[in-house]
Amino acid sequence: MKILVTGAAGFIGHHLACRLLALGHTVVGIDNLNDYYAVSLKQARLARLKNFARAVGAEQRLHFVRMALEERERLHRLFADERFDVAVNLAGQAGVRYSIENPYAYISSNVMGFVNLLECVKDFPVGHFIYASSSSVYGGNTKVPFSESDPVENPVSLYAATKRSDELMAHVYGKLYGIPTTGLRFFTVYGPWGRPDMAPMLFAEAIVKEQPIKVFNYGHMMRDFTYVDDIVEGIVRLLNHVPQTEIPADIYNIGCGRPVALTDFIRLLGERLDRPVCMQKLPMQKGDVERTYADTSKLEAAVGYRATTTLEEGIGHFVQWYTEWRKGTD
Repeated sequence: MKILVTGAAGFIGHHLACRLLALGHTVVGIDNLNDYYAVSLKQARLARLKNFARAVGAEQRLHFVRMALEERERLHRLFADERFDVAVNLAGQAGVRYSIENPYAYISSNVMGFVNLLECVKDFPVGHFIYASSSSVYGGNTKVPFSESDPVENPVSLYAATKRSDELMAHVYGKLYGIPTTGLRFFTVYGPWGRPDMAPMLFAEAIVKEQPIKVFNYGHMMRDFTYVDDIVEGIVRLLNHVPQTEIPADIYNIGCGRPVALTDFIRLLGERLDRPVCMQKLPMQKGDVERTYADTSKLEAAVGYRATTTLEEGIGHFVQWYTEWRKGTD
């Protein structure tokens, strides 16, 4: 198939693009390469993606365009020219805490950019439109594990509100135009080539520099850490699993289903880095939640998905990459 991957220079996007090429698909990747974090990391991911395409003989099946979702006319022309079979949206402004400081970036990318994509798939239909939502839509829910049937009307950050808005807009376009959409509520994705603003990279940097790690809510935090390859596997399994309901708009949790105390994650990371760990326990931050925990039974029933990477394996892979990456950037 010919598949659009937005956010192709991003953490999950570049992993997904590699996997799709390996499976024989044609990938058109777009990314605006913004400076929310180091552009050099995004460029390094793109270089890795191109090298991977060359290694598997897929150079002719990979095309990259630097473009933002907000560029409505360019995006429309791209859809008109390429006629995608599937579109996977992994672009957008990420980060819960940053959304408190820079709200307009989230409205522009996650709301307006998402509407632009929906308009494109309306005018140039695709077989399936898959998009990234987030576990943050569950807000301060106290019932665990989080299930797709739980109420999600109380987000605690603007980032979460924009992701919930995307889900609602996808539902509307499904109802009005029959566009088949699947939203994926990601749970704390980690692994090689991750974002430097996410916990694993921040923790690793602090450990290596022998600095205290800020742990909020006085250490009483749990996260459903999900290894990136498990996320990619779930997306791949859903490519041809098109919603068949009257309104073809579906939503799935995609996570590990085994929440881990943040303090345990930090200790294991320190062990793998062979460095001492110092934690500074602080009050809860605005927009944060105490615990995330995915019920993935719906996705398992639909496509047989289960996360298979243990935390020990995942952190091992991450540390191996991080150590090499840090050597190259020193």
